[in-house]
Amino acid sequence: MPRCYRTSRVLVLVFLLLILGADAALAQSRDQIAPTLSQAHHSFTIFAPRGHGNSANARIAPNNDAAFDSIQTFTGDFQAIGVGPSGIPSRQWFYTMAGGRPEQGGTTNFNAPIVPVSLDLLDHDGSVRVVNGQRLHYSVQPFIAPVLNSPVFQNADYSSSDAPTQFVDSVQRAAFYNAMQPGWHTLLKPSVKTERTLSIPRGHYFFALNHDGTCCAFVLVDINVFSDRLFPASPIDSNSPVGAAEHSGDITTRDISTFLFPNTYLYFNGNPNQCCVLGFHTYDFEPGDATNGFREKRYVLNYSSWISPGLFVPGFEDVTALSHEITESVNDPFVGSDGVHGITPWWLSPNGNCQDDLEVGDVIEGLPDATIAIKVNGRTYHPQNEALLPWLEFQSPSSAIGGAYSYPNMSVLTSLSPQQAVNCK
Repeated sequence: MPRCYRTSRVLVLVFLLLILGADAALAQSRDQIAPTLSQAHHSFTIFAPRGHGNSANARIAPNNDAAFDSIQTFTGDFQAIGVGPSGIPSRQWFYTMAGGRPEQGGTTNFNAPIVPVSLDLLDHDGSVRVVNGQRLHYSVQPFIAPVLNSPVFQNADYSSSDAPTQFVDSVQRAAFYNAMQPGWHTLLKPSVKTERTLSIPRGHYFFALNHDGTCCAFVLVDINVFSDRLFPASPIDSNSPVGAAEHSGDITTRDISTFLFPNTYLYFNGNPNQCCVLGFHTYDFEPGDATNGFREKRYVLNYSSWISPGLFVPGFEDVTALSHEITESVNDPFVGSDGVHGITPWWLSPNGNCQDDLEVGDVIEGLPDATIAIKVNGRTYHPQNEALLPWLEFQSPSSAIGGAYSYPNMSVLTSLSPQQAVNCK
């Protein structure tokens, strides 16, 4: 359910959806749609952390280990003229990022569990639905190996590192290039965990079949139903994918976790024309206990969908959503939930997005050259370029690598946002 504090941004596509009703195709139900999303264009929305806190103070306490139990982070601040969420002018701003301090050097290794989640599309009686003899079970299995082999988790060459490294590390090193020690790294150690299944009731999804009639080219799901079933309904819930992963130990509060879905996109207000969310990052907060000093537990995680080539515009495919969300998890793991860390002066990006938070992917999503082609393990992937911290700091000139504001493609952002009032009005 929505919370009253700062929320994270989610990666969204909005498009005009052609729904083929029963009158348009014989023996085809109204929730079966054409297997194309070619009319997509980009927009944004918000998503709140979920959970069950045992202390209201824990959710507004400073971001430090004494307040809650979560991943290793460091904090920083910067000076910039601007206004905060309420319109009050400020000159000092704060952030919390995953990893160790750049100026101290060293490597921080985060366990990065991947929880594969398949879909069961249910019929009215609660059984897995059958269409033309095919069960509507959408398996995530074909997409696990490509994700593991992608530049999100495998090394490639980047100008910000003397040795090949991972995508997120290359972005962090680019941002702190002139402040870091040469050996500073923030690395992800992936491991595939137990596959989970998310069941979606009929009436809350739309689906497109593959050309051979099997399930599925993609599935659209109501975002409220999706999130209610993804996250635990109570601290003892071990049936939801997130709850099951927490209780089994597949994910811990020290991890940066991914819940990987097969071409699963979300829509708003019960209307598939208000689609599509392809990923979000957030955290699930649960009560502490005697083992952690009764500190609130924060599980930093993201939902990301694999994007099969050809569904959207060229280049918006494979790990575009995953790279966006994991990079943002590292830069703003607690999504500004204390109202201080991760809050920036209001900014207006070239894509028209107006925000006041440290969401490095949202600045660039939807721009020309938003993604970059990187070849690893014999396959070309398309992670998203990211804004660098100096852009969000309104810093001129930029202290990042080569005076850049974006990376790996340093030409995507070439100038700062003008100073903005609340909501850029």
